[in-house]
Amino acid sequence: MTKSATLQHRIPSLPAWFAILVIAFIAALSFASPGHAAGQLATYLEKVEPSELFDGADRFGELSGDPPIAPVMRGDELLGYAYLNSDFSSSIGYSGKPIHIVVGIDPKGVIRGFKLVDHKEPIVLIGIPEEKVVASMNALIDKDMGRVASGAERPPQVDIVSGATVTVLVMGDSVSRAAVQLIRSNRLGVDLATGVAAATETRKLDLSKTETSDWQTLLGDGSVRSLRMTVGEVSEAFRQAGQTIAADKPETKTPGDRFIDLYLAPVSVPTIGRTLLGDAAYDRLASRLKPGQTALLVAGDGAYSFKGSGYVRGGIFDRIELLQNGQGVRFRDRDHTRLPALAADGAPRLREIALFVVPAEFAFDVTQPFELQMLVQRSAQGRDKSILPYNLSYILPDRYVTIEQIPAPAAVPAPATAAPAAPATGAGSDQLTDQQIADGQPLWMRMWDMNRINIGITIAALIVLTAIFFFQDWLVKRPILFAWVRRGYLLFTLVWLGWYANAQLSVVNVLTFVNSLITGFNWEFFLSAPLIFILWAAVAAGLLFWGRGPFCGWLCPFGALQELTNNLAQWLKVPQVRLPWGLHERLWPIKYMIFLGLFGLSLYSLALAEMFSEVEPFKTAIVLKFAREWPFVIFALTMLSAGLFIERFYCRYLCPLGAALAIPGRIRMFEWLKRYPECGSPCQRCAKECPVQSIHPEGQINVNECIYCMHCQELYHDDHRCPHMIQVRLKREKFMALSSPATRGDIPPKVAVTHNGAPIGKADGASEQPA
Repeated sequence: MTKSATLQHRIPSLPAWFAILVIAFIAALSFASPGHAAGQLATYLEKVEPSELFDGADRFGELSGDPPIAPVMRGDELLGYAYLNSDFSSSIGYSGKPIHIVVGIDPKGVIRGFKLVDHKEPIVLIGIPEEKVVASMNALIDKDMGRVASGAERPPQVDIVSGATVTVLVMGDSVSRAAVQLIRSNRLGVDLATGVAAATETRKLDLSKTETSDWQTLLGDGSVRSLRMTVGEVSEAFRQAGQTIAADKPETKTPGDRFIDLYLAPVSVPTIGRTLLGDAAYDRLASRLKPGQTALLVAGDGAYSFKGSGYVRGGIFDRIELLQNGQGVRFRDRDHTRLPALAADGAPRLREIALFVVPAEFAFDVTQPFELQMLVQRSAQGRDKSILPYNLSYILPDRYVTIEQIPAPAAVPAPATAAPAAPATGAGSDQLTDQQIADGQPLWMRMWDMNRINIGITIAALIVLTAIFFFQDWLVKRPILFAWVRRGYLLFTLVWLGWYANAQLSVVNVLTFVNSLITGFNWEFFLSAPLIFILWAAVAAGLLFWGRGPFCGWLCPFGALQELTNNLAQWLKVPQVRLPWGLHERLWPIKYMIFLGLFGLSLYSLALAEMFSEVEPFKTAIVLKFAREWPFVIFALTMLSAGLFIERFYCRYLCPLGAALAIPGRIRMFEWLKRYPECGSPCQRCAKECPVQSIHPEGQINVNECIYCMHCQELYHDDHRCPHMIQVRLKREKFMALSSPATRGDIPPKVAVTHNGAPIGKADGASEQPA
């Protein structure tokens, strides 16, 4: 048997039965149909007392509509309605399961109470008290969602809870979105005094009107709206806002100078578009637009630019935002087309003319009121800026739309019984369209927009790590530099990525991903945590090149904490324990057993598996920063204490996430860690010095256990510690010594040559004679 075969035999490989099980499981996923639960209010209403939603309420009425709502009564008096957030809006949380909240809303659209009735969020099940998460949503209480639905106000912002950001934002977002959808469906339009619902009307764009006009006509009838300000007016506004430094830094010295003349018009409306763009340009625009999509013309002239320079650097126009129904969207460079001039007769020459196509993912109705918000920026102290918002409102004139009156629905009678009934269906149901449900910018998009700086830092850190791996030979030949680079990167991973950004990956992510494949995969949930998503994408790519090492050795905050504390322990001369190879080889499979146990348990109950995943101290030490119940803190400190004597004790023997990554890490495509034929036989230096004992005594590196610290690669290139390199160095020095003129005995004599070429000097160092 060859040495290679022996090494392969001694290092355990992935069991064949497990590989077959995984393949069978993946095949079974193709037959699994995603489950969808709709209209579940009747089920969860049993867990709610009416008085928890409205003060003094004593019963619920019969459910009606689809999605269902239930009247909340006090005797025969209608106080409002109860609805379930997940019936109207996506409420998928960190667990991949919906978060169910029953909400009480009065007929005027004011939220009066809510109750969290069911969730599977691991961060709340074990860790952050549920009361703290629920209390973060108190900003919704007594909030008039009717003003949000009409676009007069932005959606209320819930209080962020550290460590549960995604969970809290999903809860607040789903409750707000559901309220807006319910209000717009006119199912709350009941007057408390008469019990009569108000009639509504629908407005549709009339595409049959295509006649052209001129600039003054469009400006006069409101087809083009404008906002005009002088430099002095803006300076006074800053002063009234208490921002005197910005008020004293005007764009021009003359207060009467034009600050900006801002114009706004929807050019996807045929008459407006053909007048302002011309027939040919309008036809090209219309061919680009999807059905129902809108294009806006924004133009300006004066000392201030509504474009700014931010879109050049980051591709986004950060000075303007389109607002409608309490939602907003910023335009990007891909939505923008620069126009040199307006085609309308009598139109002025303007410095900036931009055509913006409203993104398809932003639910925008040009027939409803909307606003363009412009942020006026001026320098303040140092590098800070002061900002004032100005809103340019727009309502499409009636002559461009057709208006249809919809009869009011029948008033909801006060029921005689309080028992909740099954959801009503049929002709009387109020069906919400997909467009209505999708109204507004998705939460995951807002999360990415909110975290632009953190996303940029994370991507930059990943690029740096990739450079470290690709130029590892250059680095490891400089051990002192490499030591500082590694410790600095680990410090960044711990402090910024872990404690600040809470971007700690967990085996819960793996279990949730697998479970989502069974119950209905949804990218929106995974995208709602941008840094986690980016790190998992990087880990997936790293598995193909290097195995699990990039994450376990460089990107895991808890792993970084273990290594840095162990380095400190070694500096303080804390004795290090090195387990015998036989014992070590029998201990590291424990983490695989833990992972397989959690994986099997997750197929039975994901919530139960998430509770047992507390075998990971990540949440305690990184996410919650030890601010937790004492049993969890003691466990985390015990793991770290063990790591003071046995480097990365938890990583080696107990980490289920490391085991989960090691299994697919077997498919890596390249071998980056170099070895000599002498490694393992007779030389044992690398095996003895490996910090996590991932090198077999016979020299083979077990990539399943390697954290890619590159210590073995330092030795590989070190001609003072590696026996092979020492011999190479000695041979080189001997060869150089033998080839040196000072040590050779056959040095040629020095001769002097006369003008005719005859030698006149003496050999072997004799003094030369003058010519």
